[in-house]
Amino acid sequence: MTASRSQIIVFGNEKGGSGKTTAAMHVAVALARAEKRVAVIDLDIRQRSLSRQLENRSAWSKRVGKPLAAPERLEVATSSAASLDSVAAEESEAFARTIANAETFDCLVIDTPGANTHLSRLAHATADILVTPLNDSFVDFDLLANVEADTFAVVKPSVYSDFVWECRKRRLLARKPALDWVVMRNRLAATEARNKRRMSSALDALARRIGFRVAAGFGERVIYRELFPAGLTVLDLPQPGLDISLSMSHLAARQEVRALVSALTMPARETEAQAQSAA
Repeated sequence: MTASRSQIIVFGNEKGGSGKTTAAMHVAVALARAEKRVAVIDLDIRQRSLSRQLENRSAWSKRVGKPLAAPERLEVATSSAASLDSVAAEESEAFARTIANAETFDCLVIDTPGANTHLSRLAHATADILVTPLNDSFVDFDLLANVEADTFAVVKPSVYSDFVWECRKRRLLARKPALDWVVMRNRLAATEARNKRRMSSALDALARRIGFRVAAGFGERVIYRELFPAGLTVLDLPQPGLDISLSMSHLAARQEVRALVSALTMPARETEAQAQSAA
């Protein structure tokens, strides 16, 4: 990352419910708390979950009279043009303007919808780091690759992996640095279950084949959802006026967030060569 350009971290997965917004919010706040200049873009135009959480955070800060580290929210104007071509052209221009306006920030965090939209495709193509939250399920894994029914061996990359590969090729043709793709394992079971072992084996095999890093994600913890109305993260606890005391589970959640931020800010591994060999 250079001083003249922000590092762009995109949370992307074409399947809803994978935990993109929760991860994006916690990473953005963690970076802001580390005194980084952070901007966020919420491209989930319909649900606006990240935008709502940041609005809740601002309201909570005013309510308790306590400043909270927060990223700056940037908007991308959507198009109401009649033709799809006009919509794509107008939104491409609006997205490019917003990205240009974000160059003064240290980091830009982009949350994408759980669908293949034009704006989501633009975000993926712009990413320096792509974070794909993945629930510990072969239902979610199918978005990345197909597996054998009896052995669970990887057969071939699937639709989303193919899409990321196209983004990587466009970056190389544009002479941009290689995309660092991080698959974030979410909602891991606490016990060493058979499905967990099979998922680990399949992810490791696919990572070697198409070139991504595997990072530990967030556990299935109520606290992540419970803090949404106040716009808080587990890093903000405890808070005055909030009837939530720190527990061992909350401390573990904090460590999950810190581990993810550490994984994203560490030097990227040389995975692009592996991805090229898979083409």
